[in-house]
Order: sequence, then C-alpha cells, then structure tokens
Amino acid sequence: LRRLERATRPSDPETAEALARRFAELPAHVQTPAQLLGRRTAGCEGTHGVFPRCTFACKPCYHARTANRVRVDGAHTVREVERQMRYLRERRGPGQFAQLIGGEVSLLDPDDHAAALLAMRRHGRVPMSFSHGDFDYPYLERLAIDAAGKRRFDQLAFAGHFDTTMRGRRGINRPEREVDLNEHRARFCAMFERLEREHGVRSYLAHNMTVTPANVDQIADVIRDCRRMGFRLFSFQPAAYVGDAARWHDGYRSIGADDVWRQIEAGAGARLPYRAIQIGDERCNRTTWGVYVGHRYVPVLDDRDPRDLAARDAFYRVAPQNFAFAPRPVVAGRLVRAAAARPADTLTAAAWAARYARRLGIDAVLRRPRPVTFVMHRFMDAAAVGTAWALSQAGETSDDPLIRETQERLAACSYGMAHPDRDEIVPACVQHSVLDPAENAALAELLPLAAEGGAARRST
Repeated sequence: LRRLERATRPSDPETAEALARRFAELPAHVQTPAQLLGRRTAGCEGTHGVFPRCTFACKPCYHARTANRVRVDGAHTVREVERQMRYLRERRGPGQFAQLIGGEVSLLDPDDHAAALLAMRRHGRVPMSFSHGDFDYPYLERLAIDAAGKRRFDQLAFAGHFDTTMRGRRGINRPEREVDLNEHRARFCAMFERLEREHGVRSYLAHNMTVTPANVDQIADVIRDCRRMGFRLFSFQPAAYVGDAARWHDGYRSIGADDVWRQIEAGAGARLPYRAIQIGDERCNRTTWGVYVGHRYVPVLDDRDPRDLAARDAFYRVAPQNFAFAPRPVVAGRLVRAAAARPADTLTAAAWAARYARRLGIDAVLRRPRPVTFVMHRFMDAAAVGTAWALSQAGETSDDPLIRETQERLAACSYGMAHPDRDEIVPACVQHSVLDPAENAALAELLPLAAEGGAARRST
C-alpha cells in the first residue's frame, strides 16, 4: 500500500524540485501563464558527439564539416549516451523527453541502437530516434526484436526527416519537389505499421522538414498529402546559417516565421492558435496540439477563448508532473488523486471537455479521431549565437538588437544538451554553432574513419 501511495502521487518531490528550478532559471519575458517549461516539463533533451556521421549531404547541414570524419562506434555511443543521460537525470529528474540524435542513427548496429535507447529509458528518459528514414524493415525489426525473438520495446518513437534539401536518398538522390518524396514518406510509415502488425510494437512518428525559400510554398501540400500516413507530429524548421558553411545558400532569411506558419495553417486547413501553449521563447517555437476528424483539424485550445485559457491553467495545476514515463494504470491513479485534490479545477476541465466535444462534432463518434501536433522550430545563425553566447558567459548584455534577442532566446531555450564535464546543459544552437567543430575534431582523432575502411555503411 505504501508503494502504491508513492507511485500514484501526482508529483514526486524530485520532479517538483527540478521543475521549480527550471522555471526559476527562465528569463522573465517567458515566465508567462502559457509557459510549459518548468510546469509540466523541463524541456526536450538531445544527445551530442555520439554518432556524428551521416550518409547524406544535405544543404544546409547543421553539423560541422568534420562530422563525417568520425566512424560510428557502438560502444562509444552507448557509453556517451549513458553518461549524458545520467547527468540529465540528476539535473532534471525523471520523465523527460530525449532525442537520440547526432548524424544518422541507423548507421548504428541495431543492437547498439537498442542499447542506447534502453540506457535512456533506464535514466527516466522517453527516447526518440532521429533518422533520414532511408533504412529497411529488417533493420527496424532487429532494433525492436532481439536475436532470441523477444520484443525489446512496447513502443518506438522515431522522427523521420524528409525534404528537398537532402542529398543521398536511395531512388531519389536529388529531389526537386516535395511531392516526389511522398512515396518515401509512405514507405517509412509502412515499416512501422508492419512492425506493429507482426510484433505488436507500437510507434510514435514525427515528420521533420527543413524550410527554405525554394520549398516554403510546398508545406501545405506536404501536410495534406501526408496527414493520413501515420505521422503524429509535423515539425518545420526554417533553414539557418549553422554547421557546414560549404552547404549554405543565400536567401534563407528571406522567409519569416509568419510566412512558414501561414503555410502550415493552409495545410492543416485551420487557424493554429500557438499562443495557448508556450514552450520556451515564442521567437523560437510555435506549437499547436489538435485532432483530425476526417479532413477537419480541431485545435485542443483556442488562445482567443478565456475559458480555454482557464482550462489550460487548470491543467498546469492539476496534471501530474511526472506522468510521461509512467505506465497507464499509474497515470490513471495520479490523475484521480490530482483531480480529487482540486475539485474546482476538475469542473473547469470538464467544461472544456464538453466544449471540445462540441467542436469535434458528431464526426468524432463516426470516425476515429487522430491526434496530430504542428510545430515550428527556428534555429539561429551561428555568427549571432557565437557572439551572444560569449557575452552571456561573461555576464554581459549586448546593446545590439539582434545579439540581445539571441541572448534572450538562448536563455529561454527548450532544447538542451548535457555536458557533464562542464556541469552544464547548453542550448542546441550553442552546441551546433560553438561546440560541435572542436568536439567533432577531437572525435575524429578518437574514432578515425580509416578504422572503418573509409566506406559508408548503408543500414539494411
């Protein structure tokens, strides 16, 4: 009974302390009622220096030019993932979302890939593997099922990156239009459908797309064409001048955040109210949660409706802080206890549920609703990040508007990477703009590509 009581507490002291510390660290301009950081999550986390190499030659590429001089070494990957996740667990508590990211994750041997994911889970992370998606079903099956035929995971989360800036995909080395990649997007999703059908391993799939002036007007069609394929999240990243300068093109900054978001809204067929939930700085991230009922997209919250904003505030107060990693029966117990402790907030949530049911309409009974999240992440240019980070580290604030904005956005970053040796979690933009070149140069000496014969391995 004591174990049950502890397990179903809406928030454990460690998580509550980590989140309170996270919120207190945020700059004042993002400590708004909408802010999710420090209330329900400490933020997304990513790995670095674990497998920087990739088989593609994308334009742009956010990794340093030396990344492809580092061989993929499973033992190094698992060891580094273990070290970074242990540090994040100490700093941020359990139940946080973490990305197994670097170069191309499918270059890892499937057993090493699985070992890295299991290490992340051991440290209370909810892992997601990032890939260009150009691998075959036997690789995915071997990742999910061990040599003895035993299932390693009940669910896998993968983010597949597909867009016309990418070079090297089998069958379409240099795509000219986004529509030409749809069969590859569908093939990616079909592998996970097959995995669930044959082995009962469920999946959560995200779709990533780099946006440039050349493909911004194709975003809406990508969403319309792909929303039924099985993706649960569509993420769009306007290109930035980060990483390998040899792969940059002119004109990235000729498109703005509103240009991209209008295209996302056109594809979704609805207004996407991104101010109801804030994750970090609005200049970096826009997010809308919602549900498709047939072709109709219905956002969870309307940021113009005070009743919905009151429901959001009730959610922040009531929802368990550590529900992301727990089994469903435990989550249910936490929700029941949290609701019982705040009956007024429970009534507010019930009123929102009734309104949302009306918005969904009778179609939600006749058709299976499909939850889909839309996200835009705006990375920053390396030149600005380098200057801003140096000033921030020195405790100084710039008078230059661009550098000051960059400092503010870095201070509110929702996506961090662990550096246990420095006792620091750094923003991803700092990792790619400032730290990656030296880190990858050191890894090229530690893990020289020559030891792998210099040939790129295609995972099958």
